[in-house]
Amino acid sequence: MSLTVTLIQTSLFWEDKQANLDMLAEKINGIPEKTEIVVLPEMFSTGFSMKAEALGEEMNGETISWMSRMSTQKKIILTGSVIIKQDYKFYNRLIWMLPNGEYGYYNKRHLFAYARENQFYTAGNKRLITQVKGWKLNTQVCYDLRFPVWARQSFKKAENDSPAFEYDILMYVANWPAVRAMAWKTLLKARAIENQCFVIGLNIV
Repeated sequence: MSLTVTLIQTSLFWEDKQANLDMLAEKINGIPEKTEIVVLPEMFSTGFSMKAEALGEEMNGETISWMSRMSTQKKIILTGSVIIKQDYKFYNRLIWMLPNGEYGYYNKRHLFAYARENQFYTAGNKRLITQVKGWKLNTQVCYDLRFPVWARQSFKKAENDSPAFEYDILMYVANWPAVRAMAWKTLLKARAIENQCFVIGLNIV
């Protein structure tokens, strides 16, 4: 069964939440064809900011509410990562928003120490593998791409002795620097080859 995924690759307004949400709403509303999943970049509402205290939101905050509205209006699954505050900690959290308002989430496991992300955010420890129309998606964020074991596919034998895959698609949302574009593209291909799966990689401009 086919699955249509739309990636919105764009530049972001630095630490300007309202400007980003307005811009992304315009782009989502402007998608002409029918699509099932719309993917937004890492920290799409703020840019890759370390101002977690100033920009972080609770799960009932403005950005999650915006995602729910957009998902319901467009009848799409909407995903991307945002700065979330929970239990006095901050997370770089990917949200998987369904049109009915339900959601799953994944907290970025590997924090980018070179940008001091590990000083402001708490690392996650659980993967999110979700399913759409029979396709299983493993959702990850940016620097996770450099850690192949975290994405590693587990294989089980099905009843007919053919291999049963843990997931079919590996998806990365990112805010990857242009100077390492070759590494980004190379590692996306490597993860696809290693895990015998499709890979979706969405960076900013």
